[in-house]
Amino acid sequence: MRILFLDLDSTNPEHLGCYGYHRNTSPNIDKIAAEGVRFTNYYTSDAPCAPSRTALMSGQFGIRNGLVGHGGTAGDMKLEGDKRELMGRLTRGGAFPSYLQLIGGLNTTLISPFPQRHSTFAFYAGFNEIINTGHLGNESADDVTPVTLDWIERNAKKEDWFLYVNYWDPHTPYRTPLEYGNPFENDPLPEWMTEEVLERHKEMVGSHSARELNINFNTKSYDNATSPDFPRHPGEIINMDDLRKMVDGYDCGVRYMDDHLGKLFAALEKQGVMEDLIIIITADHGENVGQLGIYGEHATADQGTCRIPMIIRWPGMQQGIVNESLHYHLDLLPTMAELLGQDPMPDWDGISYAPILQDGTDCGRDYLIVSQCAHVVQRSVRFGEWLYIRSYHDGYHLFDREMLFNLQADPDEQHNVAADHRSVCMEAVYLLNQWHDEMMVRSGDDRDPLWTVMKEGGPFHAKGYLPGYLKRLEETGRSTQAAALARKHPQEFPKPVSEVEKLVRARITAAMGPH
Repeated sequence: MRILFLDLDSTNPEHLGCYGYHRNTSPNIDKIAAEGVRFTNYYTSDAPCAPSRTALMSGQFGIRNGLVGHGGTAGDMKLEGDKRELMGRLTRGGAFPSYLQLIGGLNTTLISPFPQRHSTFAFYAGFNEIINTGHLGNESADDVTPVTLDWIERNAKKEDWFLYVNYWDPHTPYRTPLEYGNPFENDPLPEWMTEEVLERHKEMVGSHSARELNINFNTKSYDNATSPDFPRHPGEIINMDDLRKMVDGYDCGVRYMDDHLGKLFAALEKQGVMEDLIIIITADHGENVGQLGIYGEHATADQGTCRIPMIIRWPGMQQGIVNESLHYHLDLLPTMAELLGQDPMPDWDGISYAPILQDGTDCGRDYLIVSQCAHVVQRSVRFGEWLYIRSYHDGYHLFDREMLFNLQADPDEQHNVAADHRSVCMEAVYLLNQWHDEMMVRSGDDRDPLWTVMKEGGPFHAKGYLPGYLKRLEETGRSTQAAALARKHPQEFPKPVSEVEKLVRARITAAMGPH
């Protein structure tokens, strides 16, 4: 058995041809999709990068494994505590690669810098061979492809291997070389991206909104000038030309990556292993390209960020079919176990969908809960035609506490209809609470890491950002938005001492006397 696992960072399925995109961004991916099963409602349970990959590799939701953010306590997995053995659970088959290694009998190889990028070194558990491409996630396909081609030439004909390869080109700020050109310069933008939509987006605030594309929350930098290092990425979106530059930059990243995937497939064909090779194409998360008014970031618990591609081409299994049922990315682990004829690990949270691949029998979940605690703090419920988003901290975007989107009528999340469908919101909250109770019982813990993030000052990528941002809003003629943010987040400012508190303090001081 040979398995090629392609992790395509920040790839939004809406921008792939096989998912219906009008631009020819992905001919090589599309070819693999036609030979396998394409899943249309496939989601990461936890976003963005580190939470998503940790949930996938551990087989557990972030609420259980503990890693839901990019910093602070929730930037690390929970300790196993007194139940930890000489080798932790990840080493003993609990992690995806260690399961494939120990139970599946596969030689496992990782080509990725990801664990070093986020200090998520548990990601390595179970890989026989680790190749760090060395640029901390700032890799171009030009860095990844030669390393992978070398591995293919040396190892492809061997039996029983699992190769995990990580590409980064769709990740903001779009590093496709200028000499590549722009294959999409004459293609129209998506139909929903109108001047009216852009004018509405320009009134929105927060990191990676239309006027704040280059804000660096970590350094508290507010320079929105276009960087000479990333000419495909505008500093801000003021007009339709800027919008086109942004979308074209993203799509060029997808196409450039796809061209390099074609080189891998050609090399595997040359080695004579393509016919029986299992190929899995997916992503850690998507990318908001206007969804919720956010561009070039994966910062929310929504459709743009959390819906991901999943394509499985398994020779001898179903070919050329589309599955529309709801699945998490961590459902892959028990699915692989079943297809290998093995039992899943009992502490995994996934549910197998092997029957879909085997004979097309539909199976899926009734609803999904997806979380984001790095840029904002949100949990969302995906069920039926609905996406319900609950914001605990809006990351200074002025999101409503409750948002509801009808994804059939509004797949790009432009119209919050929560006020018009209170009963649907109530159903979503019931499902959210039901899931939360089950996960807390399964975790055996009294701490929800979402509330740890809140306790430590909010999402990492927005922490400490507000005072400087309010000043920028005032300087750029947006005092109304600045006032709204200040009202919504009073905890960010020194709390005035009330007259009652002054009186109590005075009486305590008098009662204590001199000392």
